[in-house]
Amino acid sequence: MAGNSFGKLLKLTTFGESHGEALGGILDGCPAGIDLDFDFVRSEMQRRKPGQSAIVTQRKEEDEVQFLSGIFEGKTTGTPIGFIIPNTNQKSNDYTDIKDSYRPSHADYVYEKKYGIRDYRGGGRSSARETACRVVGGAIAKQIIPEVKINAFVSSVGEIFIDKPYQDLDFSKIESNPVRCPDTASAEKMEQYIKEIKKQGDTVGGTITCVIQNVPIGLGEPVFDKLHAELGKAMLSINAVKGFEFGSGFCGAKMKGSDHNDAYNADGSTKSNLSGGIQGGISNGMDIYFRVAFKPVATLIQKQEVLTNSGEIREQHGKGRHDPCVVPRAVPIVEAMAALVIADYFLQNKIYL
Repeated sequence: MAGNSFGKLLKLTTFGESHGEALGGILDGCPAGIDLDFDFVRSEMQRRKPGQSAIVTQRKEEDEVQFLSGIFEGKTTGTPIGFIIPNTNQKSNDYTDIKDSYRPSHADYVYEKKYGIRDYRGGGRSSARETACRVVGGAIAKQIIPEVKINAFVSSVGEIFIDKPYQDLDFSKIESNPVRCPDTASAEKMEQYIKEIKKQGDTVGGTITCVIQNVPIGLGEPVFDKLHAELGKAMLSINAVKGFEFGSGFCGAKMKGSDHNDAYNADGSTKSNLSGGIQGGISNGMDIYFRVAFKPVATLIQKQEVLTNSGEIREQHGKGRHDPCVVPRAVPIVEAMAALVIADYFLQNKIYL
């Protein structure tokens, strides 16, 4: 199976399945001499872990990271950083019903057709549990670029949207509620709606907005390796993501150029920022901001029609522990992937300095 690595100079390779012994990863290309804050790594993992509130999956995993290499006396050595995250709360019997069937909108069918075999326990390699490894890599990447500030937050759940620009939000409130929405009034509505959806055995989607600040001018390349293209790839590689837009995004398609152009200030900054901090594929020093759309989780705790491996259509009731809405737990994953991209380009940019 190809496609288990992400990045160029800073490269994260992940391995493991949802219900195997452990997940793990290797982060290659990390510079030597960085004092790693292991409490920060742990806190990032706590933000992603299951069972943290009533509106997420109740699988109980502490997600303790065991580092195996690349670190000596608390500092990175410049060699590959290997780590594992043991799986301690598997309930594989929850998935015996789908051993011979394919759930709608899951990877079950295409996975088996492509590889001729699949680990049906929780989705195996295609499970969102794989993203725990990304959060570890992202937590280290953030420490490579400490001057860069990355804040992601839930900006919508279903039809409930924050109606304020990110500049008017207090990012310190993101972790003040289980939805991870910095607007208190919107967060309360979102939380109540997710609870109602959960009672129905249904799921709902939403969006996450990410703001990256203090990015230096010059990250990215003007052709195939545009900064926003790599950010898009990073976000679209996250489970359940269906869309990515940066800057003015799709709204910009409705505008005239005279309204959309970002006029310059004398110091090279711009009066507006519809470019989203990236012009010609290269960072321009302004805030980078983008939005990521997540679909509703495909597993419903109610009856759905499924396809069996014998070609039969039958009804099946969903089982297991699943998120009614994935976006609250996806916030640290979005930040982690953004950090890996920015840190990778930062290291690439040093080649030209």
